[in-house]
Amino acid sequence: MSSNINLIDSFQEFKEFKNIDRPTVITVLEEVFRSMIRKRFGTDENVDVIVNPDNGDLEIWRTRVVVEDGFSEDDDLEIELAEARQYDPDLEVGDEYIEPITLESFGRRAILAARQTLVSKILELEKDEVYKKYKDREGELVIGEVYQIWKKEILVLDEDGNELLLPKSEQIPADYFKKGDSIRAVVHKVEMINSNPKIIISRTAPEFLQRLFELEVPEIFDGLITIKKIVREPGERAKVAVESYDDRIDPVGACVGMKGSRIHGIVRELRNENIDVINYTTNASLYITRALSPARISSIKIDEENKRASVYLKPDQVSLAIGRGGHNIKLAGKLTGYEIDVYRESDEYEEDVDIEEFADEIDGWIIDELKRVGLDSAKAVLALSQEELVRRTDLEEDTIAEILRILAAEFE
Repeated sequence: MSSNINLIDSFQEFKEFKNIDRPTVITVLEEVFRSMIRKRFGTDENVDVIVNPDNGDLEIWRTRVVVEDGFSEDDDLEIELAEARQYDPDLEVGDEYIEPITLESFGRRAILAARQTLVSKILELEKDEVYKKYKDREGELVIGEVYQIWKKEILVLDEDGNELLLPKSEQIPADYFKKGDSIRAVVHKVEMINSNPKIIISRTAPEFLQRLFELEVPEIFDGLITIKKIVREPGERAKVAVESYDDRIDPVGACVGMKGSRIHGIVRELRNENIDVINYTTNASLYITRALSPARISSIKIDEENKRASVYLKPDQVSLAIGRGGHNIKLAGKLTGYEIDVYRESDEYEEDVDIEEFADEIDGWIIDELKRVGLDSAKAVLALSQEELVRRTDLEEDTIAEILRILAAEFE
């Protein structure tokens, strides 16, 4: 006997649930029906529950043994001969009487309760499946569609409609998205909060840049080139150390591509983030020299015990080594694991005066700002015009003019 009323009418919505395979949904349905049967008959051991996986039709069949009249000890397992012959005159004592059980016979209240249980169990299963699916994908690239934009985060839907969150802190500063935009990120963190999976994605994690390289550079995907380390200041600069296991392959050239063809797509995705790709080496001095690119280093002294490096450069290379906002030297330190100190190398160095010497006349925060852009001596500041100093620093014109006056007086 087939029945698909109430509970089963909505089976279509159950079998279309995301992330849950059909056999699992069928198993849950059977469990719910068997629970109903146990409540009504006390047992389900003599009952067969059949759910059609294609259309959700349900069949319930109960089997009872025919016994002589007056000898039934359990009406749920046995049926007396006289009653059995009302349904099938050919039955004899010892035969099995198989009868269909309709959903209607359970009553409206039991059906509604079962439906509620069914919805609850499937939702719970779905949440568990989403959590497991994404927990296994931490660090992997995902593509989704921007669904809703809030002040502190963006709601992204994957191809199955699962909700992913991109917090402001995991966005590149220059990121701008609108509803419906396609977005790429890596799965950053997956956790269960109040039985709900919370999936955080990121565009600022080093893994995001690594996955983009794997997409653009076949040699990395194939394992011929290995990314040893990535450090980033999202949206500003990144440094990537690469190594090749095949002497015939230039790892830096392979990553950059002909005329920058491979790296251009990555730079665009990262909102014009500058990417320095360097050859990895175990030679600390050479590694630091490469990491401070594009600056050209004159000489370097390594203190292995304290993991410090003293780097000497010509005056015109100092600001290149430090980089805008100090990003270059900071990333070089993170990449190599050394604390890097930059020193100016000049024939006139003896005659120069360290900017710190003017602490009595110039405020400490102004000195810090000058040093931040690589100007750590009086002559380094005086070598630049007032307009250039205003452009490089966050200082006002009047402040710059006063600094130049104070420093110039030192050499008069």
